Amino acid sequence: MAEIILTMADLETAVPLNAALEEAGFTTVYVSAVDDARAAVRREHPDLVILTGAVHEAPAIDLVGYARDLEIYSLALLEPTDSERAERVERIGATAVMSKTVAMVERVATVRRLVDRRRLQQRIGIIGQSGPIHQVLVKIEQMAPVSTTVLIQGESGTGKELVAKALHDLSPRRGKPFIPVHCAALTETLLESELFGHEKGAFTGAAERRLGRFELADTGTIFLDEIGEIPTSTQVKLLRVLETRSFFRVGGVVPIKVDVRVVAATNRALKESVTLGEFREDLFYRLSVLNIELAPLRERREDVPILVRRFIRELSRQHDRPFRGITTEAMQRLVEARWPGNVRELRNLIESMVVLAPGTEIRASDIPADVLEGAHTLLPVLATHRGQAPTGQEVEFILRSIVDLRLQVEELRRRLEQRPAKVQVIEIPEPSVMPLHEVVPESAELDVLYRPGMTMADVEKATIGAALRESRGNRRQAASRLGIGERTLYRKIKEFGLV
Repeated sequence: MAEIILTMADLETAVPLNAALEEAGFTTVYVSAVDDARAAVRREHPDLVILTGAVHEAPAIDLVGYARDLEIYSLALLEPTDSERAERVERIGATAVMSKTVAMVERVATVRRLVDRRRLQQRIGIIGQSGPIHQVLVKIEQMAPVSTTVLIQGESGTGKELVAKALHDLSPRRGKPFIPVHCAALTETLLESELFGHEKGAFTGAAERRLGRFELADTGTIFLDEIGEIPTSTQVKLLRVLETRSFFRVGGVVPIKVDVRVVAATNRALKESVTLGEFREDLFYRLSVLNIELAPLRERREDVPILVRRFIRELSRQHDRPFRGITTEAMQRLVEARWPGNVRELRNLIESMVVLAPGTEIRASDIPADVLEGAHTLLPVLATHRGQAPTGQEVEFILRSIVDLRLQVEELRRRLEQRPAKVQVIEIPEPSVMPLHEVVPESAELDVLYRPGMTMADVEKATIGAALRESRGNRRQAASRLGIGERTLYRKIKEFGLV
C-alpha cells in the first residue's frame, strides 16, 4: 500500500520530490489526471495526497474534498505568487500548503510530519482535520512523553477521555494501568473512598480493606473526569497527593506512596470557580501545569462531514443495516446545527437515524426538527419493526442515550447557573399618581423598586434579596448573578438580616 500519492501536474516539481521521498523511505504512486488520482486514492488509501500544480482549478479542489471525506491528508505545493490561492486552498480543506521555493529537505520533513500525524490520529481515534484538531494532536505529541499533570478543558461530548487515553497510550507508561474516575458521579464519602481506598472497619459497611484508584493506577495514569465537581474537603487531599505523591486510606495511619501521572478534565471554567471560592486556587495551578483546550463542534464545522461519514460507516456495520450514506441537503443541515452536546450528540443522532430511518440513506426529513432549531436533546425512541420486539442493539442504544441525556441535563443546569443577572432598579415617583404598569416598562423584569428616601444600603439590600429570590435561595448562583464573591454575599446577608 502506498503511503503517498503524488500528482504530476507540474513535472518539474513532482519528479525531484518523488525521488527525495523514495530516498527518505516513503512508498509513492505517481498519477497524472485527477480521475487517476481519485482511483488511486480509493485503491491505495494513502496517508497523504500531494498536489504539485493547478491546485486552484476545480478538479484539484474536488480531489482535496474527496481525500478529506476519506480522512486522508493533502498537501498543496504553490507558486510563490499564489498567496490568494493559498487561502482558497486552505478554505476548501487542504491539510497544509507550502511554497515550491521551500528547500527539498524541508518539504520532506513536512511530508513526514503529516504522515506521522495522520497515523497518530488513526491510532488514537480522534476524528477531524480542522485547525483545532491539529493543535490538539500537536499538544498530545508534545505532552505524552513526560509525566507532568495535564488539565483538559472542553464542553461535554468533545472527547476529553479520548485525549486522556491518547496521552497515556503514547507515553512511557503505556502498558501500565489507565484508571478513569468520573468525579461527578460519586458522593463526597464515596469519592474519597474510591480515590484513596479504605481500611477494614473505617466506616459502616467497610468489611475489608479496599484499594483506591490511586493505588490501582500506580506506575500508570489516573484520569479524573469532571474534576471541577469534587468537594472542597477532597480537593485538599488531592492537593496533598499531587504535592507529596502519597496519601492515607480512609481510616488508615500509614502513608501510601504512588507513582502516578494525573490527567484531569472539566467542562467548567475552573478559573471562575476559583474566583467564586468553589475550587482551590493552589489545586488549580497544580492541575493546570499543561493545558489542552478542546474546541466545541460548532467551532470546527468543517469536521462535521468527516464525523458523519465515519459514524454512518461504523454504525451501519454495527447494526447490520446497509446504508448508502447521506444526502447533500441533510449533510448541510447537520453542518449548520448548533450541537450543544458536541461529538457525542452527533454520534447518538446518527445512530438513531441509522436504526430508525425508513430508507438506506439519511435525508433531511429524517433529522429531528429540534436539531435544526438548535435546541436538540436526544431522547431515546423505542421502535419496533413489523410488530417485533426491539433487538438487543436497539435496547443498548436506548440505555446509552439515557446516560447521555443525564449528562446533557447536567450541562444545561450548569449553563443556566452561569447566566448573567437581569436585575433592574425602577424608580417609582413619590407620590405615584400613575398606574404601576405605566411606570414600569412591560419588558422590564421587576426585581427592585426604588422609592424616594431609600438609601444605598436599602437598594443594596433589596437587590441582594431579589437575586436570592431569583436563584431560589441558591447563594452560589446569587453571588454569580451579582458579580460578587460568595464570602461577600454571606457577609451582606448577615449584615442585612436576610438569613
